[in-house]
Order: sequence, then structure tokens, then C-alpha cells
Amino acid sequence: MPHYYLHRRPVTPVPAIFCFLGVFLFFFLGPLPVNGWRPWPNQKPNATELIYGGSKKYEGSSEFVHLKYHMGPVLTANITVYPIWYGRWGKSQKRIIRDFISSFSAYDSKPPSVAGWWKTVQLYTDQTGANISRNVHLGEEKNDRFYSHGKSLTRLTVQSVIKSAVTARTRPLPLNPKSGVYLLLTSDDVYVQDFCQNVCGFHYFTFPSIVGYTLPYAWVGNSAKLCPGTCAYPFSVPNYMPGFKAVKSPNNDVGVDGMISVIAHEIAELSTNPLVNAWYAGQDPSFPVEIADLCEGIYGTGGGGSYTGQMMNDKEGATYNMNGLRRKFLVQWVWNHILNYCTGPNALDQ
Repeated sequence: MPHYYLHRRPVTPVPAIFCFLGVFLFFFLGPLPVNGWRPWPNQKPNATELIYGGSKKYEGSSEFVHLKYHMGPVLTANITVYPIWYGRWGKSQKRIIRDFISSFSAYDSKPPSVAGWWKTVQLYTDQTGANISRNVHLGEEKNDRFYSHGKSLTRLTVQSVIKSAVTARTRPLPLNPKSGVYLLLTSDDVYVQDFCQNVCGFHYFTFPSIVGYTLPYAWVGNSAKLCPGTCAYPFSVPNYMPGFKAVKSPNNDVGVDGMISVIAHEIAELSTNPLVNAWYAGQDPSFPVEIADLCEGIYGTGGGGSYTGQMMNDKEGATYNMNGLRRKFLVQWVWNHILNYCTGPNALDQ
């Protein structure tokens, strides 16, 4: 059975330093300077949380994390992201996501920037020493507004949607197995297998038996109607958190703003581990912990344990931590294997 990389939400918090055990921490913050805490259901403090939860040193650093390179390929050539818009998407929603993807290589953006965040991903190399590409481009797009495979998709059906996009009679997406990222985005009325339970997105590669080619891909869903408290926190607050107030999203779209960090998570991991044999931690290749998994829930300086770190508020009161093209975004940090801790461009010591 193939392994899919899940953007998970566990039910009990543990320190970020133990992510390599397979317990994934999911993203959440409060507006600067208010402390942000992750909204786990049935939250019960455990021994390790009491021991390590107060330590904010190096934003999740740990000598216990052993991220290793397993000799597989990474995306060193210019990366092209091909969005597949499944279902009904508004023009403004598409613009937010397009601007975010285009921000990866917008090096003239005001710091702290999405491009600065991508520099940490660029540190990873293949066996020849070549780094992840600094160039991430928005490629051709495909619309599937009539739900060609229905409104409830399995993980295998996801691959069938991608097949339809690359084999379409009119304007098929180009085949780019070496540096293409096929990004399937499902609208807020589409359910994907395990969505809202412990999954907000995943990445893998397509099977030749289904698609005809091996193509790295990711799926991310819009949770606005199905589970915004799960996948769009802190822009929405789950029912089991009475008394907590949602923060304002930076682009006035709770569902899409919630998708942004998941998209970042999946593209970072897909670039460093596209075929499940490159950069990951853990002993089990069928359940690896990747560079974004290690930093889930960390958005700023001081993040670790169940504290998400310090964020920023703009003049309209929206919460964000990075600038991009024409917009602000909220994006989780990623693991820096050279420094051996989570890093982000909004760190206060930079």
C-alpha cells in the first residue's frame, strides 16, 4: 500500500522535538504578541510536555532529530507548479494562491518574505551536491469546474483527476516528471479521503498504472465549509475551544488563507523528497518524517512544544508572518538540517 504524506493533526500535544516519533504537530498561532496554542481536542498534558514544553530554545531544536539523506533525487531544476482547480473557485481565491506560489522566487519582496522562507528549503541537496532550485514558477493551469470525478474523492481518484489534466484533449498540462509539481486544489464543497479527520493535504507521486507517468503531486483542500476549525485555524476556531477567538486572516478568505501553509508544507516536502527516497527522518521509509513535519505548529521565534511562536499583525489587525507578492501570508517554518532546528525568515534574531 503506498504511503501518502499527511498534513496531520494529532489529538494530544507533544514537544516539537519528538516529531521524529511520528507524532505530527499542526500549525497554529495567535496574533503578536499574544501566545498561540494549538487547539487539540481532548487535550491532556503528558509527562514529556511538562518536561519540555517550557523550553523555547531554537524553535524546536533537538539532538534527537536525525534527518538523513537517502540518496534519492530532489527537485534541483527550475520548479514549475501546475495548479489543478477542482470544483468551483472564485477569481479572488485563485489570485491569492497564484500570488503565493509566485512569491517563492520574489526575492525583492519586503522581509520577512516567502522567498526568505524558501531559502531554507534550497539548502537541501542531491547526491551530486546540487541544491533545491531557487526558481519556483507558476505554470499552466487546468480547471475542472464540473467535478469530473464527483465531489467525494479517494486517494487513488486524486491520481485519476491528475491523469485527466495531463491527457485532456484541449490544453492538457505538460508532462514534467523531473521538475514539475502538480498541485490539485479542491474547492470547499469537495471531500477527499480522510480530509478533516487528520489530513488537510498530502503529497506523493502518480502511478504509471493509473496516470501513465510518475509525476510528483500534492493535494490540498479548502476546508471553509467542511472543517475550518481543523484546517484553517487560527482563522477559525473549533467548537471544542470555547472562549477562544479566531484571528483575522490576511487575505480575507478563511479557507484559502488556511490552505496557504498547507500548500507551503507540501511543496517543501515534495521538493526535498519527491519519490520517497531522499530527505526524511525516522527508520521506517513507509512513514517518514519530513522537513515540514518536524516544524508543524511553529510560526515564529519561541515556537516549540505547544507554543507556536511570535507572529505579526498588520494595520488592519490581520495575523501573518511573511510578505509575498502584493500580499501577506501565514506560513509554518521548516527544518534546517545544517543548524538542526526549525527556521523562518521572521525569526527575531535575524
